Amino acid sequence: MAIIIVMALSWLPAAGVTRTAGDIYDAEAAMADSLTVSLITCYPGPEIYELYGHEAIRVRGEGRDSVWNYGIFDFRAPNFIYRFVKGETDYMCAAYPFAWFLPEYEKRGSKVVEQDLNLTQTEAHALLKALQTEALPENRTYRYNYVKDNCATRILDRLDSAAGSPIVYPDSVAFGTFRNEMRSYNRDYPWYQFGIDIALGSGIDYPVSSREEMFVPVEMMMKVDRGRMLDGRPLVRESRVIYEGEPDATLGPGTPWLRPFPVSCVLAFVVLCISLFNFKTGRITRWVYSLWFAILGLAGCVVWFLVFISVHEATSPNTLLLWLSPVQLVTAGAMAIKRLRRTGIIMAWYNIVAVVTTLVVWPFQHQSGNPAFYPLMGITLLLAITYAIIAPKISYNNKGGRNRISRSPRSKSVRIRQTCK
Repeated sequence: MAIIIVMALSWLPAAGVTRTAGDIYDAEAAMADSLTVSLITCYPGPEIYELYGHEAIRVRGEGRDSVWNYGIFDFRAPNFIYRFVKGETDYMCAAYPFAWFLPEYEKRGSKVVEQDLNLTQTEAHALLKALQTEALPENRTYRYNYVKDNCATRILDRLDSAAGSPIVYPDSVAFGTFRNEMRSYNRDYPWYQFGIDIALGSGIDYPVSSREEMFVPVEMMMKVDRGRMLDGRPLVRESRVIYEGEPDATLGPGTPWLRPFPVSCVLAFVVLCISLFNFKTGRITRWVYSLWFAILGLAGCVVWFLVFISVHEATSPNTLLLWLSPVQLVTAGAMAIKRLRRTGIIMAWYNIVAVVTTLVVWPFQHQSGNPAFYPLMGITLLLAITYAIIAPKISYNNKGGRNRISRSPRSKSVRIRQTCK
């Protein structure tokens, strides 16, 4: 309430004549140097980094037709992949003619929508000045954040600054959490979502606000369309489609049976058959055990790096670290090397405890899991149990059980005589 009062007082002229915001807007609209500011929303494309679409600002007037783009990055930058994983990805703000912008989205077939903003000329010029300052070489680079500081959220913040107060958007929440929103837009890229569910911990599972859901450009466009300035003006004056492409230009759903959950279920069935065979023969198919735990160990190294080294705020805490840990590489080595059988038994019991603990704890924490995790945890538990049961009963150094081979000359001669008979 105090903010509204202060803003109302600020509109009073020095002579004491009261004017409404609408009167001021009409007067400024007649200024010779008029600018039209609009938001450009590009719908999703086929590449991984295009799945959420893109957002940019277009400024027309004063002899210009430019686009201001916060989504510029350079794959050729030194250590780009490492810095991306670590959370030190730098994006840039760049300005260039709008004629250079649209063909990229026409080529990939994505729908493009333009929303003319209902800004006063004072607000439009303030926004342009801020954009020009940010596009300077010394200012254009910023530290990208997947959900909190990207091509869409940056624009929302700049609009608030130009308006002089936060813009009011609908308070309806469609997805509830960042992860649910990602899953909706990644639905046809299940392996990509599977990777996200491994890499990102509970930092993307807390309840989000309507404003936070606007990190996805298409969601931002729909809420901007119903946004209002603090003085009651609608934020959008006019909307139109400037390229009638596909609302969803992604690659499509693909083969249902090649998604993570069916694949993990088939893999679990194969491992079950191998385990039953091992029980029947009393032997361990060592390469299967070693390969599986090596894969878990490598995945654990990535998770460990993201939790303890990366500066991504959404990667920690991660409950999967109980199961996907670098120590699984020790398990893989111990089960592959005969002399380390006792270490392998210890690591098998570690896995039993780790997986059971993860499954018990999971319903009581906030992190949401991928359905494919459960068959994969089942595989780990099955292999650990079979190893813990079978390994103590057999000898890897050829001294006991069915692997016993007598090397004495006498036993050799007995076998020869029995063969002659």
